[in-house]
Amino acid sequence: MDTPLGKVVGGTTARVMGEHLGLRTVGDLLHHYPRRYAERGELTRLADLPLDEHVTVVAEVADARLISFNRGRGQRLEVTLTDGSGRLRLVFFGRPAHHHKRELVPGRRGMFAGKVSVFRRQLQLAHPAYQLLGGGSADGRDGGDGGAADAEAVEEFAGRPLPLYPACRQLESWRIAKAVDVVLASMEAAEWEGLTDPLPGRLRAERGLIPLPEAFHKIHRPRAKGDIAAARARLKWDEAFVLQVALARRRRAAAQLPAAPRLPAPDGLLHAFDARLPFELTEGQRRVSHEILGDLAAEHPMHRLLQGEVGSGKTLVALRAMLAVADSGGQSALLAPTEVLAQQHHRSITEMMGDLAEGGLLGGSERGTRVVLLTGSMGAQARRRALLEAATGEAGIVVGTHALIEETVRFHDLGLVVVDEQHRFGVEQRDALRAKGERPPHLLVMTATPIPRTVAMTVFGDLETSVLDELPAGRSPIASHLVPAADKPHYLTRAWQRVREEVEAGHQAYVVCPRIGDEGDNAKESGGTEGAERPPLAVTDVAAELAEGPLDGLRVGVLHGRMAPEAKDEEMRAFAVGELDVLVATTVIEVGVNVPNATVMVIMDADRFGVSQLHQLRGRVGRGSAPGLCLLVTEAPEASAARARLAAVAETLDGFALSRIDLEQRREGDVLGQAQSGGRSSLRMLAVIADEEIIEAARAEAAALVARDPELTANPGLRTALDALLDAEREEFLDKG
Repeated sequence: MDTPLGKVVGGTTARVMGEHLGLRTVGDLLHHYPRRYAERGELTRLADLPLDEHVTVVAEVADARLISFNRGRGQRLEVTLTDGSGRLRLVFFGRPAHHHKRELVPGRRGMFAGKVSVFRRQLQLAHPAYQLLGGGSADGRDGGDGGAADAEAVEEFAGRPLPLYPACRQLESWRIAKAVDVVLASMEAAEWEGLTDPLPGRLRAERGLIPLPEAFHKIHRPRAKGDIAAARARLKWDEAFVLQVALARRRRAAAQLPAAPRLPAPDGLLHAFDARLPFELTEGQRRVSHEILGDLAAEHPMHRLLQGEVGSGKTLVALRAMLAVADSGGQSALLAPTEVLAQQHHRSITEMMGDLAEGGLLGGSERGTRVVLLTGSMGAQARRRALLEAATGEAGIVVGTHALIEETVRFHDLGLVVVDEQHRFGVEQRDALRAKGERPPHLLVMTATPIPRTVAMTVFGDLETSVLDELPAGRSPIASHLVPAADKPHYLTRAWQRVREEVEAGHQAYVVCPRIGDEGDNAKESGGTEGAERPPLAVTDVAAELAEGPLDGLRVGVLHGRMAPEAKDEEMRAFAVGELDVLVATTVIEVGVNVPNATVMVIMDADRFGVSQLHQLRGRVGRGSAPGLCLLVTEAPEASAARARLAAVAETLDGFALSRIDLEQRREGDVLGQAQSGGRSSLRMLAVIADEEIIEAARAEAAALVARDPELTANPGLRTALDALLDAEREEFLDKG
């Protein structure tokens, strides 16, 4: 499996495969599975060919004509293909035209690949690569070349699914298929020597899975649909099981690291804080706090993922954990993805704690500790003071951005690292922070982006998971509506009236845009959809238009990532204390911004945002006692996928349901690619949403096997597969947790 492809398929092919498809070994090519299969008699519909895309079609030659031009000095061959749904022209120029004319006779069927273009209002492929199928025509008539071999080849083609591979311009699908044939033949001649099976025999037998050599053969050279299904079932299990074993071993290794147990003092800081809370914890907050405090009391580090709907009170749960650590003499670091969010966390924690956050200061509680903020843009004096309080241990809680990771930051006794909005951080950043503890600190990862269970099992499989799924009492529901600005402009007029009504009632509003403005057409702060006709709406333009138009007379502010940190903080403060009525912003407000008086949000060009992102943004309103309203403004056509996506957001407030929709609409590799290894996803066959049952079963089997045989001594094949999956980079990646 590790043999370089050049030794098997030849240097030229191997070089193209390496450069353009990332395939370098026999194993790589065997794991390069067909994207789909053309079936007997099935021709890719010529009527549906996309313009300017590289395509492979299976079709029949209807006619072929040599045409002279340029007073006989030039010749071109025009071939018409048909498949019953449409026609496609092939064109060849120059000397090769005569050669192709001899091969491409009416009735011959073949695979043709090239880039679709238009000439004289007709679709065409210029100089396509092609391979003729069999020697005869579609119905099995002998094509004039004679011989049983041709008839057999036609029969062969007609009866079998035809694999179509992910290809590139330099290497067509059938050339990949030929290379696969060579590799399969060489592996079979060597009786698959050196191929180790990662699945234990007992597991294969219980699950009715075919042997690995048979799976490779059936996925690449199926005789019928049943072969493809059997091969897929087997190969999906390989991927799920090997990955889950890797994660189970990570969990086991983490459980064996030493950590200082962090117990709340009987009459300490946590007790004092709880006694002052003006409200009861929700049932969910109590349950999750119990899980976290149980982990903190153990002698090995906690690795926990805390998922909570927007506004479910994750910060409060995390703060109670940090106070328990402070009770035991330790410190906690809260890592936030942006300065706006770090400042907000610092503000809300000091407000919640009151004089308990002023330990050692005049007027502070004697049981208190110090809460300090550390960000990249702080002045030198404030920064020195914060660094000193972290190093001496005076600060029990240090809140910051990635500035916390810098070399100069020292902790007296780091006991807990809380990471907010996990997906915004590189793993290296978390790792650097954890390395600042004498012993491995406990780790709590918080995310408001709901993650479907199987994705959590796959991407965060080395973390235990807690879920906060109820809103605190007094939170109001959010009503969401679609505003189709293009087909119903009066809806947009009404939207701005609603904003005015809310402001007149004493409330405030957000207006969110995908782009900042003044930076050229395509720069933007959020991930919007590319390729639309006009550039996405920009904060600076929209703010100016609103202030002079429909929101004339209201106090309109602006917030985006390109502003100076002081200006950002000042604008956020002005909005928080009610000096601004409307804040026009980019997605910098997406996570953690908390202004209970804001009741309405208008999201411009809403189709440019992802489903989970819209759900996050919407969570910024309805945080007080007044009901929230979210208006999704779009110019997307009524029947488009974008409109359907927005309708789904408007219909449900269930973040978990929305995250499934979001993931189903993205490619699988986008979900796992970055999360798994920072590069190519190791999942070729497994679909994280569709294959839930396999992932859950594989997780249970993997946990049981690792408990019985942690070093995998009885499972050498699995050990080999694991080493292949966890090459140095990935091993390090999973290590960083």
